[in-house]
Amino acid sequence: MAVVVDTCGWIEWLTNGLLVEDYAPYFLCIEEIIVPTSVQFELYKWVCREVSESNALEVIGLTEQGCVVPLSTSIALLAADFARQKGLSFADAIIYATAHHSKNILVTSDAHFKGLDGVEYFVKSG
Repeated sequence: MAVVVDTCGWIEWLTNGLLVEDYAPYFLCIEEIIVPTSVQFELYKWVCREVSESNALEVIGLTEQGCVVPLSTSIALLAADFARQKGLSFADAIIYATAHHSKNILVTSDAHFKGLDGVEYFVKSG
């Protein structure tokens, strides 16, 4: 089953973070991960800041092994509705809307998504 893995999940997996065991099963079949282009944006920005542009490009290469979904008009309008209804930021709304538009769950540990329909939420500890 395909899933949308939020940016925080990618970061946990890439850095062997505290929640790596929760996210790892989704990365066994990376080609089944749906990757909104806003996740690529956030990952590229984060890895450039934390490591290097060269590493950031390698990470984007990994995301390309999944199913990259660009922002379309229908996803943008759905995201705008979710932003208004659920108080989500621009990027979070696009990620959430992409999951809903593709009829897949969103896997995340971002508290902004906690309790929303269609979300598998992993609690950060520590």
